[in-house]
Amino acid sequence: MVKKKIRTIQVDDRIIMIKHIANISIIKQCEMLEVNRRNHYYKPVNKASKYKEILPLVIDIWNDNPTRGARRIKVKLNKKGYSIGRDKVGQLMKELGLEAIVPKRNLSKPNKQHKKYPYLLRGVKITHPNHVWSTDITYIKLARGYVYLVAIIDWYSRKILSWRLSNTLNNSFCIDALNEAIVKYGTPKIFNTDQGTQFTASNFIEILERHNIQISMDGKGRALDNIFIERLWRTVKYEHIFLWRFDSIPELRNSLKDYFKDYNEEREHQSLDYLTPDEVYYNKRVVKVA
Repeated sequence: MVKKKIRTIQVDDRIIMIKHIANISIIKQCEMLEVNRRNHYYKPVNKASKYKEILPLVIDIWNDNPTRGARRIKVKLNKKGYSIGRDKVGQLMKELGLEAIVPKRNLSKPNKQHKKYPYLLRGVKITHPNHVWSTDITYIKLARGYVYLVAIIDWYSRKILSWRLSNTLNNSFCIDALNEAIVKYGTPKIFNTDQGTQFTASNFIEILERHNIQISMDGKGRALDNIFIERLWRTVKYEHIFLWRFDSIPELRNSLKDYFKDYNEEREHQSLDYLTPDEVYYNKRVVKVA
């Protein structure tokens, strides 16, 4: 039988055919040996070596912009000539301990037992400082772990009135920020928050009611109801947080102290006719707030 005269050698899971009989094609030999032709033509790839070359590129791309996730890093790698999919990039990022730094949802989760207040700002024209204040919580990634940042902003001037950091979501840091803003700047007519438990808790609401401040809360799923504080988070993170590495809360606190001072006193806003928040808040010039 011809079949007995064909010898095979297995190397690295490949079947190598030794042709001792003339005029027998590779196709025929594969059929006679009952193997798939792919096993003959396949050349193994050293995956460890391949991804070893890609790993430092993933780190460099992420360091350049830590907001990039697997999808955007995959696009960058493809443009550099590397054929790699999104899932594999995600695996490599996980191995490297990397993840896209973006604001996470549900930092201030609602409590069904707490009273919710209606949104009071739909169609309202903001005309002066202390007309409307609002607040929100975001997170910041440190070298190890996370820390939470709360800030209170004046809608008319975009001035940051107060802020606090905390390593827990207990609302004491929110109360501290509220009390500081009231002591320094008086009281607003309306105070707007989301429906998170930190802001619907009785100890927070009591402060607002004691000062006769009207309470406004965003509708569920309506992020644009508190758009000025959302814009603030984006600005703070892209202009400052993502540019530096912070190893501890004190280090971050000192850095944010300088940043918010510069934000209020030096940073011109296009929406404020290129004035600073302090210039608008202290009535250096009247502006039209969108």
